Amino acid sequence: MTQSSSEPDYVLARNRMVDGQVRPLQVSDARIIKAMREMPRERFVPAGCAALAYADRPVALGSGRVLMEPRIIARMLQTAVPRAGERALVVAAGTGYAAALLSRLGLRVIALEQDPQLAKEGRGVCAELAPAVRFEHGTLADGWPAGAPYELILIDGAVRALPPAMAGQLAAGGRLAAVLCPQGRVGTAVLAEASNGGLRGRPQFDAATPLIPELLAGPAFEF
Repeated sequence: MTQSSSEPDYVLARNRMVDGQVRPLQVSDARIIKAMREMPRERFVPAGCAALAYADRPVALGSGRVLMEPRIIARMLQTAVPRAGERALVVAAGTGYAAALLSRLGLRVIALEQDPQLAKEGRGVCAELAPAVRFEHGTLADGWPAGAPYELILIDGAVRALPPAMAGQLAAGGRLAAVLCPQGRVGTAVLAEASNGGLRGRPQFDAATPLIPELLAGPAFEF
């Protein structure tokens, strides 16, 4: 069927997003670029917000939560070096966009969401677009030990500090990617690994994105 001139061309919007926002930010992993060109991001935002899905900004999902900016999630994924067949946990998965991308990259993904409405919406959209994603409803700070250990944990948003429970859920050599934004400091994407019972990581790039309300409290993080 020919597309009406009044209907948005989301395929064009996805390609513009990748070419204008993602690739200029040093994202060169062809797998990630392909997944972002194909995954209909507009399906992961509330009704009436589809036109905002491809803007270079976070999109409000409700309950103080957002869909992270395309360029930030893309570069976080590239930094984490996801490998097909790995077990991954997405913490604060929201409506499941990042989880769906990881699934498209061939990972076995558990999406953890604390907000019951977001979990319901994410479970529904992933059932159609990324059926291998397993949505779980639970407290974000606790992680999801039933599925551990994970080769990759992705926190889908910014935190003041990394939840200590995540250290015990990483596999040997596993890594955790998140945006860390300590009080009074600029947000920084970090890649962390378990070390001496805690988490130790390296800053990767500056990243300003909204904090996850459910994960505002936490201990200090050590670089």
